[in-house]
Amino acid sequence: MSQDEINNNNQEELTQSAETQEEVSSVQQIDDDEKDDRPSYKKKRVIVPTITAILFFLAGLYFMVHSIHFQSTDDAFVEGHIVSIAPRVSGPVEKMLITDNQPVKKGDLLIVIDPNDYEAKLAQSKAKLSQAKASLKISDDDISKFESGVQESGHDLVSTKSKLDFAQKDYKRYSAMYKEGISSKQDYDNSKTGLTVAQSAHKAAIEKEKAAKAMLESAKAKKEATLAEIEKLEAEVKTDELNLSYTKIYAPQDGLITNRNVEQGNYVQVAQPMFAIVPEKVWVVANFKETQLTYMQPGQPVEVKIDTYPGKKFKAKVDSIQRATGAKASLFPPENAVGSYVKIVQRVPVKIVFTEDISKYNIVPGMSVVPEVKVR
Repeated sequence: MSQDEINNNNQEELTQSAETQEEVSSVQQIDDDEKDDRPSYKKKRVIVPTITAILFFLAGLYFMVHSIHFQSTDDAFVEGHIVSIAPRVSGPVEKMLITDNQPVKKGDLLIVIDPNDYEAKLAQSKAKLSQAKASLKISDDDISKFESGVQESGHDLVSTKSKLDFAQKDYKRYSAMYKEGISSKQDYDNSKTGLTVAQSAHKAAIEKEKAAKAMLESAKAKKEATLAEIEKLEAEVKTDELNLSYTKIYAPQDGLITNRNVEQGNYVQVAQPMFAIVPEKVWVVANFKETQLTYMQPGQPVEVKIDTYPGKKFKAKVDSIQRATGAKASLFPPENAVGSYVKIVQRVPVKIVFTEDISKYNIVPGMSVVPEVKVR
């Protein structure tokens, strides 16, 4: 073998040895890197769940403490007094002075119903009343006249009674004298005739007095009837005046017009709902579970979240707690004594009033809210 071939072989062996060493170094480097990464991975597998568990524990602790001091429900709504306006008399609408959602003040004229029929009825009632009062004056005049007649007949009765007494005595005296022969028959006949005349005059006076008294009683009865008729007609006049006044419908309180379903020219009936007035004053009725009322009482502060204003918490307070559950106060309360019974947690309405000015917010009855009451 020549010297060149030997040198080539040695060179190849050295090259192969170097490559082998490089491969071994690379494998060792990979093993070292894997050994360095394994502790870091194991640390992450321990730390991440631990932190997560701690966060869940803290969140649970917060909610537990929060639930002890606060009570909340999403079964709550804004409430308010909605005044339904209906006419007290029927007739066509002559004037319509309102529009939808219009603000009105107490005493504002809203609607005018055609008053012509009611004005005519009032005029007729007043005419009947005037006629009855005229009849009453005539009755008063008749009573005065008949009272004078009774008084006069009384005087006549006294006079005829006196004459009758004298005639009776005269007749008795002449009758006795005639029997004894002292008096003449002419005197006796004259006394007897005088007695008869006196008796007739006295009887006529009695009848006259009875007639005068009867006429007086009749006049008084007629007066009483006239007075009763006047009272009746005065009541009719008052009723007609009220009906005429009812043709003008005024706002009973401040608020906004809503649910308007009447137009000018419509014929409206008595008690027919035409529109409603919703006042600005509103409050919250929250239906809390009975288990949430243990420490709840009037005066406790409340924060109210309204869906319309998600970024705002309104300040309020507990006003009162209803003295019956919502189910018991309903139109058809449950009958737990019959049939099978399943216990259900009941809800009790709680009235919550706002303690801050909410006039600049559009908070209307029916809105959903979430109140949070601080009970401790």
